[in-house]
Amino acid sequence: MGAATVNSVNIGTNGTPGAAKAFGRLLRFHRQRAKVSLEVLGEHTAYSKSQVAMIERGERKPSARFVEVADEVLGAQGALLEVAQEVTASGVAAWFEDYLVEEQRAAGIHKYENRVIPGLLQTPRYAQAVFNCAVPALEDEEIEAGVAARLARQQVLTKAPRPHVTFVLEKIVLTRPIGGSAVLKETLEHVLGVARLRNVSIQVMPESRQTHAGIDGPFTLLETAKRLGQLVYVEGQGGRYFLSEQPDVGETFERYGTLRAQALSPEDSVRLIEQVAREL
Repeated sequence: MGAATVNSVNIGTNGTPGAAKAFGRLLRFHRQRAKVSLEVLGEHTAYSKSQVAMIERGERKPSARFVEVADEVLGAQGALLEVAQEVTASGVAAWFEDYLVEEQRAAGIHKYENRVIPGLLQTPRYAQAVFNCAVPALEDEEIEAGVAARLARQQVLTKAPRPHVTFVLEKIVLTRPIGGSAVLKETLEHVLGVARLRNVSIQVMPESRQTHAGIDGPFTLLETAKRLGQLVYVEGQGGRYFLSEQPDVGETFERYGTLRAQALSPEDSVRLIEQVAREL
């Protein structure tokens, strides 16, 4: 598999694989057939032009109201309503679906993060707070489905056979009060519980580092089933993609090894997380 944009297979809740993309294509077909612009459809549905475009690309789930109004305005005669039944149940964005398939079958998962506590370590309230930060704002039903999908995803930590899972987290991730101090404290206590799993290692990058191998930003490394291959997943403002070719993969795994060497040991990291939690 070469480098590719992530956008095709769904897991986690009750949605059908690729349903968001299928709905988006159907929406675009009916909108263009009806000669309705993105702006005009947005005016009818109370969505912005960019939000409608995101739905057409399968990057955002439509609300129930959006589907009802769009079906009527575009004269889709119930077609959008029918396909949307497979979309709204899923809390996973279309662009994230390929990654989740690989994550669920990975023998090793290794994550460097400098923004928020990673999804695999989040509590329900923290996950909800993260979704609440989304711009443009998500609908309540999107947030509810997203939280449910994120929590379901965490079963990968304890499934059999257990994957080898490691995290390197910037200290700011532990102190940024997403959702407020009470939510953060609860989440840090949960992180400590996960750190006690035999197959999980969590390390914290101290703020005092003068050299840092993660300057280019967060990424995730996956060791495929039976460790026959390696993948790198990168996600940012402008796009998301896999790296699967050399030398990119080897260089990123080397970078992660350096990050682990620069971070506090797992034991010292646990003590630091305990200290931060106590002070909240």
